Amino acid sequence: MNRRSDRSVASGLDRRTFLAAAGAVTTATGIGLALGPDRPASAAGPEDVAAAAAAGAPAPPFTAGTTLASVAAPRGTGGYRRLGDGPGWPRLVRAELADAQSGRQDRRTALASFVQFTDIHLTDVQHPLRYEFFRSGEPGAWRPHEALTLPGVVSLVERVNKLRRGPATGAPLSFVITTGDNGDENARIEVEWFLTALSGGRMNPNTGDPRHYEGVQNSGLKLYWHPDTALRDDDKQLGFPRIDGYLAAATRRVDSPGLDIPWYSTFGNHDLLSGGCYPAAGTFLQDAAVGNKKLQTIPAAEAKWLMEGEAKGVDPKGERIREMLRAHRKEMRTVTPDPRRAPLTARQYVAAHLEPRYKGRGPVGHGYTRDNLDSGNLYYSFRISDRVIGISLDSTDPGGHYQGSLGTGQIRWLERTLKRYEDKYALVFSHHPSWSMDNLTPDPARPGEDRHDGNELISVLQNHNNVLAWINGHSHRNRIRPRGTFWEIATASHVDYPQLARVIEVTDNHDGTVSLFTTLIESAAPYRTDFGDLSQRGLASLYRELAFNAPGADGSLAGAAGDRNTELLLPRR
Repeated sequence: MNRRSDRSVASGLDRRTFLAAAGAVTTATGIGLALGPDRPASAAGPEDVAAAAAAGAPAPPFTAGTTLASVAAPRGTGGYRRLGDGPGWPRLVRAELADAQSGRQDRRTALASFVQFTDIHLTDVQHPLRYEFFRSGEPGAWRPHEALTLPGVVSLVERVNKLRRGPATGAPLSFVITTGDNGDENARIEVEWFLTALSGGRMNPNTGDPRHYEGVQNSGLKLYWHPDTALRDDDKQLGFPRIDGYLAAATRRVDSPGLDIPWYSTFGNHDLLSGGCYPAAGTFLQDAAVGNKKLQTIPAAEAKWLMEGEAKGVDPKGERIREMLRAHRKEMRTVTPDPRRAPLTARQYVAAHLEPRYKGRGPVGHGYTRDNLDSGNLYYSFRISDRVIGISLDSTDPGGHYQGSLGTGQIRWLERTLKRYEDKYALVFSHHPSWSMDNLTPDPARPGEDRHDGNELISVLQNHNNVLAWINGHSHRNRIRPRGTFWEIATASHVDYPQLARVIEVTDNHDGTVSLFTTLIESAAPYRTDFGDLSQRGLASLYRELAFNAPGADGSLAGAAGDRNTELLLPRR
């Protein structure tokens, strides 16, 4: 259940977008290699790497598999369109904050090279407390492809493992950081899937009854796509295919190799709140989550009323949802309860990250430490390289509502941290972008503490001239904005089309400027699908195509050219 949080977008009821511990990154140590000119958008082969190493030079840029080389593109016409290879997106130089000096490509040295994942939304589609029923009020309130989030994220992991080096600088990718909404329903099983997908291992998408699927896609309701039957549901009337065996394949075991590089975690509203909106642990929502009743549809007028209330933040504790569940209890489907669907508290979320079985390539805790577990605070700093630090914030408001904010204690910690590392460049990460931080609902654990919005956070970051960028997600769209002294970089999700992640590289140009290179990547799944191929790879490919065709999908989430592949210039301190 995603909320649109970019207030610059035209209003409407598209719920997909409206509602929509120890250890440093060792591979980044000492990064600062002299770099040569950019190469064309093509692969650098092993012979190029070997030649560069023999000459003592850095490896060339690696652009194959990025959106510089190619981007999925629709084929044909009609209600349901297939995908194929399309031309890549060019890199644009953005000089709003500093002039582009000639010859910088021959002088620059790399300071950081890493990947941002955001809004993966790994989803237990059989969970009793999902908000699919809002689709009666808006087609975009439910995603037909949600059952394939696990093979989808594994294919993204495989893409990163194949890249290894930066597409602008050739510097090795040193880590991945997620910027929240790693799961969808704040369920323990979704957290376990997320940690396993990035660290490596086996995942079983089938919750509840292990013998068969119990969700809306075999409910008999025409409101939802029923891939395995001849039912002329609403989506099939738009051209969605019949795919025999789809649900059985979607609930099969998924294997992940895990990332080949270290990774860090950031907290999002869906990682704490039911449906990204409502406090769940210890409430009536927790009982519903582990119970045996699932609501699958409500009247359209009621759905629209509830969505409009959510968009305005009028019910952060979910009292309207409580009454709605009571009113429709007799209409609910009986399903198999599963204790793994229990919502987690913030401390339980940190504890899961600290479990040794999820270490992967490290670091232990993926940014979170024993101090985070003891305090319950989900923000931290970490070393990126000799000259760069990372700061991961927690912009989720524990009091409820999908928009974000920061408490006074976290703001003060951020200021102290930026001051402590004033001799280094800083990259700041959060889930919410500035335009989605207007939720000042009090934190129940700190009822007397003020909450601070996105404009206040921009002011704090502008007071520290070592801040290069604020990198975030949540809005499910690519959007890059100059903020006077730094760049704000928002990246599209990996659940809604075009299902992207972003490589970010930082260079010192040795001419009084710094450059941040942003390059979008898709998963490793083939663009072309085969409805008869229900292998894990085939499902990952189908995941992308179904997302493109999803009714109510927002076709503008890729952003403009200046929000995609860029070189962002800043004056050097």
